[in-house]
Amino acid sequence: MKWHNQKSVTLVTGLLFIICVSAVYLRYSPKCTNINCNSLNTTQQNRLSIEQIRHTAQAMTVKVMSKEFLGSGILLKKQDSVYTVLTNAHVLRADDPPYRIQTPDGRIWSANLLANVKFGTNDLAILQFRSLDRNYTVASMAFNTAIGDEVFAAGFPYGDDGKDKGFTFTTGKVALILPKALEGGYQIGYTNDIQKGMSGGPLLNHQGEVVGVNGMHAYPLWDIPSVFADGSEADQKLHEQIVRLSWAVPAEKFTFRKKIGQ
Repeated sequence: MKWHNQKSVTLVTGLLFIICVSAVYLRYSPKCTNINCNSLNTTQQNRLSIEQIRHTAQAMTVKVMSKEFLGSGILLKKQDSVYTVLTNAHVLRADDPPYRIQTPDGRIWSANLLANVKFGTNDLAILQFRSLDRNYTVASMAFNTAIGDEVFAAGFPYGDDGKDKGFTFTTGKVALILPKALEGGYQIGYTNDIQKGMSGGPLLNHQGEVVGVNGMHAYPLWDIPSVFADGSEADQKLHEQIVRLSWAVPAEKFTFRKKIGQ
């Protein structure tokens, strides 16, 4: 009988110990605050499927043309009937005005270059066109890209014959973010395949937001030094990393888009 009493005391003591430890853990363990939980839930809710991202990218990506097809562009904003298109400056340098924009519905619009909008040395330019009877999707921006993030590149590549191959959408990851930009403002390096003609198209995150503008493909034909915007050159080790990646001008370089005149 005495043995049974001792066993009961041991069991009760053990249970009390477990209860005390659990209480201490619950009291002092890190808790998810309402703000953090809501932020996490919002991020998960806003995460789109790859097919949804592709659809979003296709709705905001346009062709930039002169006499011939030049490259890609992004429907950046709309005010009244005027649409603003963002592209690379080097896309427009490939031919002279007048420029034209082909929207996702196949319609072609006359476009004007906004020469008074300056992006400094960044490889960016703005076109505008007017549509009275169409409502097109415009881009949303994001500025929190990090190494390892999955990203999605879109645009209209063209072949050696100069004809575009149709809308193209590629997946990859951010592999390098430079502490200072290369010439042209290029700062986000990623593994997506970028071909000629996709310059000026969007680089998107998993929420379908634009984080950059495509502009440089990997493995250029000529292995020239990688030069930063301040005129200095990357060392050989960094240069070898740079040439293996595609590059985009980050969204931060065109955050003052609200100042664009109509």
